[in-house]
Amino acid sequence: MIWAKEEMMPRAEIEAIQLERLKKQVEIAYNKVKPYRVKMEEAKLRPEDIKSLKDVSKLPFVTKEDFRANYPFGLFAVDRSDIRRLHASSGTTGKPTVVGYTENDMKSWTETVSRIAVMGGASSKDTAQICFGYGMFTGALGLHYGLENMGIDIIPSSVGNTKKQIMFMQDFGTTILVATPSYALHIAEVIKQEGFVPAKDFKLRIGLLGGEALSDKMRYELNELWEGSVLFTQNYGMSELNGPGISGECEEIAGMHINEDHFLAEIIDPNTLEVLPEGSEGELVITCLTKETIPLLRYRTRDITSLNYEKCRCGRTTVRMEPLKGRSDDMLLIRGVNVFPSQIEEVLLSIDEIGSNYEIEVNRDKHMDNMLVRVELTDYDLLDSFSLLEQLEKRIKFGIREIVGIDATIKILAPRSLKRFEGKAKRVLDLRDKN
Repeated sequence: MIWAKEEMMPRAEIEAIQLERLKKQVEIAYNKVKPYRVKMEEAKLRPEDIKSLKDVSKLPFVTKEDFRANYPFGLFAVDRSDIRRLHASSGTTGKPTVVGYTENDMKSWTETVSRIAVMGGASSKDTAQICFGYGMFTGALGLHYGLENMGIDIIPSSVGNTKKQIMFMQDFGTTILVATPSYALHIAEVIKQEGFVPAKDFKLRIGLLGGEALSDKMRYELNELWEGSVLFTQNYGMSELNGPGISGECEEIAGMHINEDHFLAEIIDPNTLEVLPEGSEGELVITCLTKETIPLLRYRTRDITSLNYEKCRCGRTTVRMEPLKGRSDDMLLIRGVNVFPSQIEEVLLSIDEIGSNYEIEVNRDKHMDNMLVRVELTDYDLLDSFSLLEQLEKRIKFGIREIVGIDATIKILAPRSLKRFEGKAKRVLDLRDKN
């Protein structure tokens, strides 16, 4: 099912809409948002200089730091009297990034979320249980309004009390689960522990997962636990850009379709900041084309991906972003080596004997950096064999050394020993500044 005609437009029509809206956004940003005007004047750029989509590369970038430097409302292009909603990021350090929504912004947000829900197989006959935290975080209310717009029944169960979540799922006949991949796995594990047969005792048929990347192994484990009876798709969003609704996987699981009439995507080299050729892997940059409150231009998401412009098997013509490969700013510098946690995750997820939950701790001893990787076994029986554990430890250590070039200490734990998260999983602990 396709929700909107804009999802199937020819490329020329999509780009014509994008250019028209880009010009309008640049003009609004220049005339109504002082920090934007300052950036553009420093770049010796005026709105009339934007004549084609390629000219977007002339515009200066905006980053999370710009939000914090202009906290709370310095990037707003409308009067406070026009604002209908305020949200803020869930960041744990520094000032949060604050975003606002006019009535039109709310309509656009709802529309884009409805599209990604339909991409993932949702229909008006469904009942959706939203296991995101309601509050300043955009995820819960974003999905809530988008799904409600489709005529779907909503169970706003928020986070916490997993056994009660499971009770609601069973008693209310939940057919759609909205959660992070980590929490969806945790719910499934608890369901099994409670003696239920997931595919038999529940009506769940769709998982709309977001808030963190859904790895292939996580998807595999979820499919195993639900015996293939549930379609798990991931969607992508960011508070600064609008919240959820930027992109989402369709039922073909072939990349996340970007709502291109609302968002213009680029891929840049995070080091040179140059726009990369089509198909290249690099940092995703997004320009908001319809947002009234904050006409956000060239926002550096720091997420590493690539874009696929081929028509999808589902019939949609919108560009697809590939699953995220990491971030350009979560790099760890360990003993002079650049290490991305996603590189370590790649090694861990290739080993069948360990689960998808892991933890990376970086510490410093006598001025030397050390990396400790904690992992969980998938089978308790493995604990009985010292030789197998020793071999497994060597495999993990060798795999990490091969990928990132440094040694790590490996700690293998019993199944379900590591902390489970109801929100975004916190997998990296950098304790060096605390020593």
